[in-house]
Amino acid sequence: MPGEISLKEMKALEGQQVGVSDWFVVDQMMIDTFADATHDHQFIHVDPERAAKESPFGGTIAHGFLTLSLLSALNYSAIPRIREQVMGLNYGFDKIRFASPVRSGQRVRGRFILAEARFRGAAMLMTTYDVTVEIENEKKPALTATWTTICQFDPKDRPED
Repeated sequence: MPGEISLKEMKALEGQQVGVSDWFVVDQMMIDTFADATHDHQFIHVDPERAAKESPFGGTIAHGFLTLSLLSALNYSAIPRIREQVMGLNYGFDKIRFASPVRSGQRVRGRFILAEARFRGAAMLMTTYDVTVEIENEKKPALTATWTTICQFDPKDRPED
């Protein structure tokens, strides 16, 4: 459990690693379910025999967007919860790079560096993280991204500047 932090403490963490997630297995069932949800049934994802014979990966690989979508789950075990937060929202990505494929059965984890934390309006904290999704026992990461989220809170909880 990553614990809790206050809104006031967030700014002091800029430039620091705020967490590393637990390892998370990306198995064939997850890949198949993602393929069904996105209608992306390319053989390199869903046909282990064909992927072993015809792809350079030696078997099936996760969709890049599946790996990206795991950031939500990875951050829950890595980033401290903001005590005053009422709701969190994805705001978007400034940069995403898919550096290496995640093979079926591999484990991944997220590494989160808080690049920026700034207040917007009376009740929002915008946070930007430099994120790396690492693959266990691999030198290259699965992906790197710059991810912006919004923490909404009650305006009465906003710290004084």
